[in-house]
Amino acid sequence: MTRLTKMLAGACAAALFAAMSVVLGSPAAAASLVEVTGFGSNPGNMRMHVYVPDARPAAPAIVVAMHGCGGSGPGFHQSSEFASLADRYGFVVIYPTATQSAGFGNCFDTWSDAAKRRGGGSDPDSILSMIGYVERTYGGDRNRVYATGSSSGGMMTQHMLAVHPDVFKAGASFMGVPFNCFAGAADYPPGSSRCTGGSMDRTPQQWGDAVRQAYPGFSGVRPRMQLWHGTADTLVPYSLLRESVEQWTNVFGLSQTPTSTDTPQAGWNRSRYADSSGTVQVEAYSIQGVGHALPQSGMARYAVEFFGLTSTADTTPPTTPGTPVASGVTATGATLTWTASTDQGGSGLAGYTVYREQGATDQQLGQSTTNSITLTGLSAGTQYQVYVRARDGAGNLSGNSATVTFTTTSTGGDTTPPTAPSGLAASGTTATGTTLTWTAATDDTGVTGYRILRATGGTFTQVGTSATTSFTDTGLTASTTYRYQVRAYDAAGNVSEVSNTVEITTSEGGTSGGCTAVPSVQSQWGNGYVIQPLTVTNTGTSTMAGWTVTFTLPAGHTLTGSWNGTVSTSGRTVTVRNVGHNGTLAPGASTGSFGFQASRPNGDTALPSAYACA
Repeated sequence: MTRLTKMLAGACAAALFAAMSVVLGSPAAAASLVEVTGFGSNPGNMRMHVYVPDARPAAPAIVVAMHGCGGSGPGFHQSSEFASLADRYGFVVIYPTATQSAGFGNCFDTWSDAAKRRGGGSDPDSILSMIGYVERTYGGDRNRVYATGSSSGGMMTQHMLAVHPDVFKAGASFMGVPFNCFAGAADYPPGSSRCTGGSMDRTPQQWGDAVRQAYPGFSGVRPRMQLWHGTADTLVPYSLLRESVEQWTNVFGLSQTPTSTDTPQAGWNRSRYADSSGTVQVEAYSIQGVGHALPQSGMARYAVEFFGLTSTADTTPPTTPGTPVASGVTATGATLTWTASTDQGGSGLAGYTVYREQGATDQQLGQSTTNSITLTGLSAGTQYQVYVRARDGAGNLSGNSATVTFTTTSTGGDTTPPTAPSGLAASGTTATGTTLTWTAATDDTGVTGYRILRATGGTFTQVGTSATTSFTDTGLTASTTYRYQVRAYDAAGNVSEVSNTVEITTSEGGTSGGCTAVPSVQSQWGNGYVIQPLTVTNTGTSTMAGWTVTFTLPAGHTLTGSWNGTVSTSGRTVTVRNVGHNGTLAPGASTGSFGFQASRPNGDTALPSAYACA
């Protein structure tokens, strides 16, 4: 009887996890769902369906709508309201079908290391290929791309906005989990998942750091996030709504206290989190008494409204810009000005795109929000025939302006490179870093900056640039010899000869190197554990520019996840180096932001040992 009960419980869980929404019927529209093959790189082995409304602007917005585990793109098309909203508001809907499995079939990969890395492959890269196909085929507006989904699709919504914040403008996640909640494929099934087991509890800072680490170099505008969850959801526990709110408010630097709360409909409690300008960056819906069965009727409309796509469809293009006039033509650039267009459809003039006539496919040279642009990166001694098109807030494009023809000069004007920097020297060398200084180079038009080259073997590679005559290199390996050179460059791109070569050897690692690493066990269970925080303290008398911690995993243990550190492994030895925001430590200062999760055989109570810091 016990075995039968477990089988029924497992079957119910699978059915719930596959649930996507209340069936609302097929959208009544002339357009139809079309399957696309050969849409581009497809490492996730996914299928693609697209719904393109008959009435749409020339550059329509793109909404990626994703199903739950066990579902499909066509199924989510039938059971959700996004296609009927596309008919009304003129956006294109992509319906991906996932084919991967981690305890359930047809789930979007939010668990693997590959999916958590930009360009790592798996489902995220397949979805990016689908977006690119819509941009190329239907003129989709790359500045208005949105993600939404239910259950597994809601998880993927938060995942895509974390890994690719430069692609998406906003997302709406129904019954999802925070980014990097799953430690791996074994952590995905509800019956054994720490993420969805009901006890997941990290700090807002830990959640936010996970998103920031997904794209450390990102400095643009983060996509806004809308979150939905039923209070009676036990499959993907309602408590994970709070964890998602903590993650995304921390990403935006917002308080955990909402700036406003209301009840848009009976049983819907909405909390909004706005920034200092009043823009709502995060909003969360608690749906009273509802289990794992979202979105329900009307909810997709609120998601599309959050995206900013619910204004009456504007299909009227702006007027055609005036003929551009070229001035300031050099070997590599030119300035163009033209008579401004006017908007005729009510969505407002958004800007201009400049094109070069180039056979069958014209080349985009740049975009501007005003009626002028300075083009750079042109080829010397080359004739250009250029025209301009205006675009409005709905993505409509004007006709082509008349062309202007100009020819860049044959030489770059400034072809003289700077002198080589001299007097390159190193100081303050530690186990993980060194500071370089040199005597400034000279140039007939002025030195723009310096390229720093480093070698551990025979080949020098660039490791950074500096606008001054000094550079601090961090993240080095203890007891290692490095050689450095510096080259100057000017505004025209001319590069000097290399400076003299300086050689340094970093000091030995270990606690004698000026820091300590002290682990803290946050939690343990039958076959795994979490070490958080692993506190690094500067025990020296000078500021550390970076740190490296090594430790040994017991036999049979496997590292399954980490945060706030750059990790490499060699056998059972794990090496952790700081990331950008936690590497600098004043004397006596500590950082406790690094942590990791590992698996181990059932019954094994051993923990990692031999922590060394340098």
